Amino acid sequence: MLDFLDSDWFIISLEIVFLILILYDIKKYLETKKKEYIINIVLTIAFAIWVLYPYYKSYFGWNEAQKKELISTCKDSNNTELCECVDDKIFKNYVYEEYLHVDKNSTEHKEFLIEAKEECLDDSWF
Repeated sequence: MLDFLDSDWFIISLEIVFLILILYDIKKYLETKKKEYIINIVLTIAFAIWVLYPYYKSYFGWNEAQKKELISTCKDSNNTELCECVDDKIFKNYVYEEYLHVDKNSTEHKEFLIEAKEECLDDSWF
């Protein structure tokens, strides 16, 4: 139901909203020199970090050697684009340590892979 929360466009729009809020407070501070705008800037930056950290931790949770290891184990060698897309979804969804401990035979993981393949094969714009 809330699949849009994992999309890159949602994250980009959140970043834009936080940037607009910060720039507005900077503008107001430069106009009025009131300290309450500095507090707003600090709180907005802290809230942005708190909200966006879970989205970015998966990007920083994999180093290049670990990514190459996962890509090299791709079983669908006929369709490399699909394989790369599924791997990218795994990189976004799991941190490396979490992925090592995931039960690959669990129904939850199998459903994740099926949904990832469907999304990768979908030719829609969104």
